[in-house]
Amino acid sequence: MGRLDGKVALISGGARGQGAVEARMFCGEGAKVVMGDILDDEGDALEKQLRGEGFDATYVHLDVTNADDWRNAIETTERRHGLLNVLVNNAGILIRKSIEETTEDDWDRIMAVNVKGVFLGTKAAVPVMRRGGGGSIVNISSTAGIVAGTSSAAYIATKGAVRLFTKATAIQFVGDNIRCNSVHPGPIETEMIAEMKADEAVWSRRMQLLPMRRAGVPEEIAYGVLFLASDESSYMTGSELVIDGGTTAQ
Repeated sequence: MGRLDGKVALISGGARGQGAVEARMFCGEGAKVVMGDILDDEGDALEKQLRGEGFDATYVHLDVTNADDWRNAIETTERRHGLLNVLVNNAGILIRKSIEETTEDDWDRIMAVNVKGVFLGTKAAVPVMRRGGGGSIVNISSTAGIVAGTSSAAYIATKGAVRLFTKATAIQFVGDNIRCNSVHPGPIETEMIAEMKADEAVWSRRMQLLPMRRAGVPEEIAYGVLFLASDESSYMTGSELVIDGGTTAQ
């Protein structure tokens, strides 16, 4: 029996990387999954692949900064499946610049994707979850939402916002049986850290700061997301799940 049998999940940023791994894992655990992203070719290919393996997976175009896109994604999910049990606010970007190098456009863009996107997704999902008797929202933050570390200030600001927005959501909707928790990964082997890895000196310094001396892989985060999405975490809300190779233990 799957850990998400009978559940319907919507995952933003689901076309590739960590989001795609989460989508596949959720499908394997019995969920019906809707994946939203702006990477339409990759999203369509993933849908085709998952459907070919017998899973109920649907791709929708979703720019998380656009309220109309969120409404369409939620309406598509409810129309196809009748409810929404799980929302994973996974989409995010990283801009690696110092405060002085960061432009206003950089700041507005990263805030729009990493913070506004989580707000819009939550706002759109809550009414459907409420009608269905509750649900679980999982927000992907970062160790940068807990400690500053070596990340850029703009990225740190967004992930700290996601961490506290998660807690506010948890408290506001606990009476609706809607839980909300955040996940805080360390460096993970996805496209997001490709630029950092390309600079060998920067990457070497980053790994020296990691007790485990390695980056994680998307599956190691997805298992945590799966736990929070499932009923196994039914007494958790407003919590932080840190999966970081020991980064924040120092």
